[in-house]
Amino acid sequence: MTGPDQLLAQLRSFSARIGADTRRTQAAGGNTSLKHHGTLWIKASGTWLSQALETDIFVPVKLAPLREALAMNDPRAEKSIDFIDDTLNSRNLRPSIETSVHAAIDWPVVAHIHCVDTLSFAIQRDGTAQIAARLASDEDIRWVTIPYFRPGLPLYKAIAERTKPDINVYILQNHGLIVAGATVAEVENRLERVCNALKVQPRPMPEPNLDRLRQQIEGTDYRLPAHWEAHALALDPISRTLALGGSLYPDHVIFLGPGVVETAVIPPASTQPMLMLPDGIVLRRSATAAADAMAKCLADVLARVPAGSHLMRLTAAQDDELTHWEAEKYRQTLNLTAQP
Repeated sequence: MTGPDQLLAQLRSFSARIGADTRRTQAAGGNTSLKHHGTLWIKASGTWLSQALETDIFVPVKLAPLREALAMNDPRAEKSIDFIDDTLNSRNLRPSIETSVHAAIDWPVVAHIHCVDTLSFAIQRDGTAQIAARLASDEDIRWVTIPYFRPGLPLYKAIAERTKPDINVYILQNHGLIVAGATVAEVENRLERVCNALKVQPRPMPEPNLDRLRQQIEGTDYRLPAHWEAHALALDPISRTLALGGSLYPDHVIFLGPGVVETAVIPPASTQPMLMLPDGIVLRRSATAAADAMAKCLADVLARVPAGSHLMRLTAAQDDELTHWEAEKYRQTLNLTAQP
């Protein structure tokens, strides 16, 4: 029988692989978990899956008390802190904000990622129909669409209401993808099949004029993004139009603020985390690696969305809900020091 150390080693290796692939996971987004002998091992809030082999990023949570709290609508279940097994939590880590979601799914292994190909469908109004056509040939993939709800307890309740014992794939509208299974190997194989079925060829990106951008940011509080691909948001006319309509998923709001702000020149008093200029994208000099990752992610997603697509967007109230949520403020704080 495989022991907990071996199972966690498998989970760490898998987590590091998907964490290193920016098409699957960006910055501290996404989380993986393992249920074993009454303990839910879940990625810690603010940690990066890509660092799973370098440092201990998993928190042990007592599963039965957590599920009991969820069934009783106990507010403590939101953060899950009171259900940590302190005897196994030497680093005093805090569970992922989506621990309740992993608890709602009965499969032993669960992976939640923000796959850019999946997101390109999950933000489209007719995305479910397109996904159905692409997944129809794989009978092993038993999937369901979950409407957008705030991560944490609202999303937990939506999944708990819609899940069935055989469901092993969850398409989260305006959020991402969850894949579950009996073993790490099974989940990794299923995740790859889903992502490959939903793979979309991105549009080619025009070459940015970096010299001109450097001139525009000279003497300002802005810098060039770490990833040149982010400039596609400004330079590809289709992506530009799609980007300006409002927020599309939570991690963008958390790390870049609601929506995308377009401007011809950088306003002297601007505090926006990211600005869209005619020649490209610029970020505040204080922006973290997570913000850079989110700028690239948005460009990667929208480069896969056809012109004229009708998109579902977060409302102003949903943006506000995310920006004022204590759990996300905590994750932002961690990213100031925990980023690679």
